[in-house]
Amino acid sequence: MITDFNQKIPKIYHGTTTVGLVCVDGIVFATDTRVTSNGYVAHKKGRKLYCISNNLAMTIAGTVADAQNVIDVLRFYVKKYELEHQTKIPIKAAATLASNIFLSNRLFPYITQVIIGGMDGDLPSLYQIDFFGSLTEEKMVSTGSGSPIAYSILETEYSPNINVEQGVKIAAKAVLAAMKRDTATGESFDVSIIDQTGYKELDEKVKGELLKEIR
Repeated sequence: MITDFNQKIPKIYHGTTTVGLVCVDGIVFATDTRVTSNGYVAHKKGRKLYCISNNLAMTIAGTVADAQNVIDVLRFYVKKYELEHQTKIPIKAAATLASNIFLSNRLFPYITQVIIGGMDGDLPSLYQIDFFGSLTEEKMVSTGSGSPIAYSILETEYSPNINVEQGVKIAAKAVLAAMKRDTATGESFDVSIIDQTGYKELDEKVKGELLKEIR
């Protein structure tokens, strides 16, 4: 069998917009819900925001199957830690664990980029991990094809001293801006908060009120 190495391999493009913010009293995440493959909208209500534990969550951008596998592995080890130590896993430890999952598969990498964050008591922290396992701590971050548009909002309106209520509005506004300009971002949006009381997501009624306020 003769292989033509000059033949170009077709590229598959995916897109999304995810946002994570550190606030003085918690962490805010926001994502869109459109799942795409090239110009095809594969799903209109895709989930890109996942609770790992009551004090820990992550967003995904990239190949969905790869991201779901990382989530399953991370949940297993986080739960194992909690059972063995009878306490919540530190956020940096969970982020390092996720980084190691990516790094150990670097020869056949998971094609996904994640934002992971949560609360250690009353201390919020947020990390970004690429598909080779590079780990960086952030105060505000966005991933996906709509991130350049989201950053235009975040760079203008984000401040480290905002509270969760303000952070929700800024994060949602950033995702909504991307939904208007990035074809791979759209349909709807999800928002979650992690504070000292734990993880919670905004329901449809609250998101509807938030949407009216922002617009």
